[in-house]
Formats: sequence, structure tokens, C-alpha cells
Amino acid sequence: MGSGTQTFQHRSLSVKLWPPSHSTRLMLVERMTKNLTTPSIFSRKCGLLSNDEAEEDAKKMEELAFAAADQHYKKEPDGDGSSAVQIYAKESSRLMLEVTKRGPKVNDGELADKATDLRGTVFDISGGHREFIEAEEAKELLRPLGEPGNSYTKICFSNRSFGLDAANVAAPILSTIKDQLTEVDLSDFIAGRPESEALDVMNIFSSVLEGCHLRYLNLSNNALGEKGVRAFGALLKSQNSLQELYLMNDGISEEAARAVSELIPSTEKLKVLHFHNNMTGDEGAFAISEIVKRSCSLEDFRCSSTRVGTDGGLALAEALKRCAHLKKLDLRDNMFGVEAGVALSKAISQFTDLTEVYLSYLNLEDEGTEALANALKHSAPSLEVLEMAGNDITAKGTASLAACIASKQFLTKLNLAENELKDEGAILIANALGEGHGQLNEVDMSTNAIRRAGGRHLAQVVVKKPGFKLLNINGNFISDEGIDEVKEIFRGSLDILGPLDENDPEGEDDEEEEDEDEEENAEHEKGLESKLKDLKINQ
Repeated sequence: MGSGTQTFQHRSLSVKLWPPSHSTRLMLVERMTKNLTTPSIFSRKCGLLSNDEAEEDAKKMEELAFAAADQHYKKEPDGDGSSAVQIYAKESSRLMLEVTKRGPKVNDGELADKATDLRGTVFDISGGHREFIEAEEAKELLRPLGEPGNSYTKICFSNRSFGLDAANVAAPILSTIKDQLTEVDLSDFIAGRPESEALDVMNIFSSVLEGCHLRYLNLSNNALGEKGVRAFGALLKSQNSLQELYLMNDGISEEAARAVSELIPSTEKLKVLHFHNNMTGDEGAFAISEIVKRSCSLEDFRCSSTRVGTDGGLALAEALKRCAHLKKLDLRDNMFGVEAGVALSKAISQFTDLTEVYLSYLNLEDEGTEALANALKHSAPSLEVLEMAGNDITAKGTASLAACIASKQFLTKLNLAENELKDEGAILIANALGEGHGQLNEVDMSTNAIRRAGGRHLAQVVVKKPGFKLLNINGNFISDEGIDEVKEIFRGSLDILGPLDENDPEGEDDEEEEDEDEEENAEHEKGLESKLKDLKINQ
């Protein structure tokens, strides 16, 4: 009975591995479309696909990859679907490489028309030097906005500092196009102005733009504080359809965060919310959590470098449980600690659409890391970016992390820098990346007390990945002989190997201990490899 019960529990956890959900399949199409339209070594030689052509090809490739994986799955009805997932990923990568090498069916006329359309809808004065704008210059710069029949829907006044006179010139011009605007970027537009003048300028812009039906609003880099947030009160209160809101580097304190939560009437349609680099703290995080709770459509949430501790982290973790559509989560550089990390893992377990997660410098330690790794292992099948640097992770906590990474076949970037993985952890991670992972292009394992065996093993794995761009193993304890071995592995492609100027061949131990370690490593690498086999995608 005991073993039968364990088998049932094992199957119940793994039954969702295959087939992938409709949203996961659509996400793969989106990602392949994005990759096919992103400049690369091949595109420079063969040409870059248009969005339409890339999307059409991506749909066909996904269908072929799915068919191949599904056929395999039907031959292993008692399996958990993990091998089908790997085939799905490998076949997708293979097909995408073929299309990339093939290049596009060029249609210059179509691309030119699109560029012209873009220029006709976007008015951007952010280029050039960061400088003050006075009345006369404002009249000249903003003249196109006042031309009858213009089609501008997006304005960007970033990187230009508006004084009171310039704001008074801008107001009547903006009033003529406010009904057609959908995107407004006022980031960094009052730099260097006295507080009283800056507040007056913000009030002018807020009043004239009140009632715009915006989907995008960027007020970043304005040192708003509570006074600044309230100066934009008229504009914020009138927004019921915002999809993207950026308040980065704005001095968003506890009081300012409360003001934001109070002033925005509806966030039901909000998909992107960024609060990076503010002095929010725990109390401010409580207010931000209230916004998040009301934002059930949220796909991209950033609350990094905001001085949030354990209590604030717990509040954010609870609020994020309501955001089932989250694709990108960035909470880096806060003081969550283990308790908030464990709480966050319960929210992350619900994020099936997650593609990027940034959890570096959160004081997670092994316990928090293991909880999050286990949650990610059973969710986020299309994860592309995983960052957990600077969390005091040791080899003990690496086992769960390695099992998670082994299951993420679409991973493109992995950052585990500034932990304490040592050789044992490094070899576990390397083995986790060994099979599949055809889209991997960057791995950062710097400053982890890694020695010769760990460095060599990582190099041997990543050098085989097509399109791999960077391995960072700087700041470790790799011997001179080990460095020579790694360079030999990358012979002919040393640009893939990051700098090694901070590597310390002697490490924290003397040379005798280093020699002992080298002898031991040859023996226990085999043990580590066999250990990982038990961890591989066992759901």
C-alpha cells in the first residue's frame, strides 16, 4: 500500500508536464517569433525576418515540434511526460536554427511602410544632450504637435528639463492632441529644477493631460516623493485603462506609495508595473501590495532595490497570488530573508506563464532557495531567465536548484553569481545543463569558490551549446592549470569566456590543500553525476 500511494502522488504531480497548455504553446510561438526577429550572427549574414514572416514560420515550427513530441509521448503512456518536453524543446531549437540560417523573403516596401507609420505616430524629443528647455525652444521643438491633422499617439519628453515658461508653452499645444494620446513618457523631465518650480510644472502637465485615455504612462526619474505623486493627481485619477505604469527612481517612500495606491482608480487592465530603485520599505510595500491585488492582469512586475524587508516581502508574496498571468517577476536587491522567500514560492507555484524571474540578493539562503526551486520546477515550463545571485546558496541547496534547472529546457540565461556553490554545486549545475538546453547563451557562476574541477566541468558543458555567448567564472579559486584547461576547451572561441582577472589560484587555502582537492575532485565528480541523475526532472 505504501509504495502504491507514493506512485499515485508522484503521478499526480507530473501529469501536467504533457501535453503543454494552450497558453504555453502560444508563448513558445511568441518566443520563437521574437528570436527570429532579433539581430544575431546569422541574421547579419542571412537577413532578419519580418514580424509577419517570423510569426508564420514560428507557428509551423511549433506544430511540427509538438507533433514529434506528442508521438513520442504516446509511446510511453506510463511516463511523466518529461522526455516529451525535452523533445519538444530540442525540436523547436533545431527547426528555429534552420529557419534562421535560411533567412527572410525580403519585402522592402512593406518594411518601409511600417517605419513611416511609426514615425507618424511617435513624437520623441529625448535624443541629444540632457538639457534645460525654455519657452522659445519649446515653441520650436513642439511645433509639429500643433500641426492640424497630425497622427501622434505617443509623446516622449524624457531627457529634457521643462521650466515653468516651457510648461506654459507646452500646455495649450498638448490640449489640442490630448484626445488622441495613448502613451505619455514624462520621465526625467524636470531635472535640476527647484522643488517649487518642478511641482508647478508637474501640476501643469497633469491638468492638461487629465482625461487622456492612456495605456502607457512613464513618470520615472523625477524624484517625485509624495508631493510629486500628488502633483500628478489629476492625471492619475482620470486613468481607468492603464496597461503600463513606470515609477522608477522616483523617491517613492511609504507616503508616496500610499498616494499612488489612493489616486489610481482602476488597475484591472494593468499589465506592467515597475517600482525599481525607490525607498519604499516595508510600509510602502504594503501599499504597493494593495495595487498588485487589484491588478489581476499583471504580466510584468518589478519591485527591485526598494528596501523591502521580510514583512513587506510577505505582503507582496500574498498579493502576487492573484496575478496568475505573470510572465516576468523582478524583486532583486531587497531584504526578504528566508520566510518571505518561502512565502513567495507559494505564489510562484501558480505562474505557468512565467518566462523571466529575477530573485538575486534577497537573503534567501538554502531554505528559501530550495522552496523557490521546487515551486519553479513544477511551474513555469517556458522559463527563459533565472537569476538567484547573492543569496548565500551552498552546495546543500544546489540539489533542488539543479533539478529545477534540468527541467527548464528553454533557459537562455542563468545567473548564480556570488553564492557559495563550490565545486560540488558547480558540477551539479553543469550536469543539469548538460542535456538539451539548446537555447542557453549565458551562464554566470562567478565568485562561488569554484576550483579546477567545477570550472572545467562548466566549460565542457556550455561550449557545446549552439549560439552560446558568455560563461562568467571570474572571482573563483581555479588553479593556473585549471585556467589553462578551460582556455583550451574554448580554443578558437575565447570571446565566449568572460574575464578571469579576479580569479585567485590560491584561494582561501594553501597549496597543499589545493592539491588534495584536485585529487579528491576526480573521484567525486562521478558521484555527483550519479546524484544528479536521480534529480533530473523527477516531478
